[in-house]
Amino acid sequence: MAESNTDVVIIGAGHNGLTCAAYLAMAGLKVRVVERRAVVGGAAVTEEFHPGFRNSVAAYTVSLLNPKVIADLKLHQHGLRIVERRAQNFLPTLDGDYLLTGEGRTAASLARHSAGDVERYDAFTRELEAIADVLRQLVLRAPPNLVAGFGAPALRESLNALGAANVLRALPIERQRLLLDLFTRSAGEMLDETFEGDLVKALFGFDAIVGNYASPYAAGSAYVMLHHAFGEVNGKKGAWGHAIGGMGAITQAMAAAARGHGAEIETGAGVREVTVETGRATGVVLDDGRRIRANYVAANVNPKLLYTRLVPRDALPGEFLTRITRWRNGSGTFRINVALDRLPSFTALPGDGDHLSAGIIIAPSLRYMDRAWQDARDHGWSRAPVVEMLIPSTLDDALAPAGRHVASLFCQHVAPQLPNGASWDDHREQVADLMIATVDAYAPGFKASVIGRQVLSPLDLERTFGLLGGDIFHGALTLNQLFSARPMLGHADYRGPLKGLYHCGAGSHPGGGVTGAPGHNAARAILRDHRALFG
Repeated sequence: MAESNTDVVIIGAGHNGLTCAAYLAMAGLKVRVVERRAVVGGAAVTEEFHPGFRNSVAAYTVSLLNPKVIADLKLHQHGLRIVERRAQNFLPTLDGDYLLTGEGRTAASLARHSAGDVERYDAFTRELEAIADVLRQLVLRAPPNLVAGFGAPALRESLNALGAANVLRALPIERQRLLLDLFTRSAGEMLDETFEGDLVKALFGFDAIVGNYASPYAAGSAYVMLHHAFGEVNGKKGAWGHAIGGMGAITQAMAAAARGHGAEIETGAGVREVTVETGRATGVVLDDGRRIRANYVAANVNPKLLYTRLVPRDALPGEFLTRITRWRNGSGTFRINVALDRLPSFTALPGDGDHLSAGIIIAPSLRYMDRAWQDARDHGWSRAPVVEMLIPSTLDDALAPAGRHVASLFCQHVAPQLPNGASWDDHREQVADLMIATVDAYAPGFKASVIGRQVLSPLDLERTFGLLGGDIFHGALTLNQLFSARPMLGHADYRGPLKGLYHCGAGSHPGGGVTGAPGHNAARAILRDHRALFG
C-alpha cells in the first residue's frame, strides 16, 4: 500500500478546506488537500450544466465571504471580482403588486404599501446592522469552549469567554435584549410585531428560512435571519452580489492562493477512513487504498458524516458518538439550474430591468412560507413552494451564449427524506416541473423559455456534494447547534474528540454560507497546537 507523509491533510476542497489550507501553507506547514470530486470548490463551483451554459450549480450568491479572508488570501489578485446586484430583492405577487429593494429604491417601494413601514424598515435594519456589526467580531474567533478541570485549557477558555462577553457588552442593554430575542424567538412573531405590510415581512422572513427547514414562526428562526445580515459586498454592508465567473471563481482563487504557498491539492481522491492510533488521528486512507500519514487531520465535511462514516466507531467515546448521530441536518432545499432562451417577464413588473438582477423571491407572505413548510412535512414537498430565482447572466454575460441566460432556482420546502419510504429519484422531475410552473405563474412564458435544466434534489445534493439531507449548512442553525454547541459542547474550539483531528467546515462556528470563517479559525487552532509542540 503506497504511503506518503505531510504535516496536515485536509479532507475536502470546498471553500473552507481551501481557506484552511492557504493559511496553514502561509505559516510554513506542509499541507495536502484531498477532494473526492474531480474539481475543487465543494458546493461553491461553476460548471457547464447544458451545452454553452455555465452556472454556480449549488451555492449561488455572494455576501457572507469574510473580508479578512479575501484580503489575507489576496483573492482579488488571484482573479476574483465581485459585483453588486443592481437591485437587491424583488418580491412579486400574483395580483400584480411587488416590492423592489436596493439603494435608492426601498423607501419608495415600501411607501406604496405602507408609509409607516418606511420608518419602521429604517429602524429595524439599523438595529439588525448594529447587532451584526458587534457579532462580526465573534465570527473570526473560536467561541468559548466548555472544558473539564482547572488546568491551562480551562484558564484559556475562561479568558476566551471573558473576551466574548466584552464584545457583547459593547451593545447597549436594549440591543442585548433584542439579541436575546433574535437567538430565541421566531422571525414571524418579531416581524408581525414590527411591520404592517406582507411583502416587507416576507423580505425579512425569507432570510429566516433560507436553508432552514422550518416555518418562519419556528422558535430560533430569527437567528437565521440575523445570520444572513452579517454579509457585505466590496465594503457595502448588507449587500449581496455575484462573483464574475460564478461561485467557482471564489474557490479557484482560493486554490491558487493555497498552491501559491506550497499546498498540494489532489482531486478524484475520496477518503475511505481517518486512521487512528492510540487515540490520535494519524492520517487518512483514500478510496484507492493509498495512505497519507499526517500530524494533523482537518475535516471540511459534515460532522455527522465524519464521525459516522470516516472515523472508526471504536475510536470514539460512546457518549460523543451517540450525540453526533443526532446532529440535525436538512435544509428543505431543492436546486434547479435552467438555461433560458430569453429573460422572464413578470406580470408585476413586465420586461427587462434592474429587478432581474435582484434576488427574485416568490413567497409573498409569512403565511405562504408557513404553509409551504407544513405542506412539505405532510406531503414531502410544498405544492405552493418558496422559490428564490437569480439570473446571474444579467450581471455576467460570459455564463451563456449571446442573447440567452442562465438562472438559479433555490426552492423550498422539500422534505430531506420523503415520507413512506419514497425515493427522491422517483419524484425529482415531477417536483422540478412544479417549481418551474410556480415561477411561470408569476412570469408567464417562463416555462416555455427553459431549453435545458439541471435538477438537484436533497438526495442529489448529498450524493454530489456530501451535503447530508441536502443540508447546505452542514447542520441546522438551531440554538442547540450554534456557537459553543457547534458541533457539540466541549468541541467548539475546532478540535475533535481525538488528538490531531480538527473541524474546518461549516459544521463548526460560525456555521454555513460561503464565509471562509471556519477554515480561518480552524487553521488558527492547528497552528496554536503546532507551535505548542514544536515552538
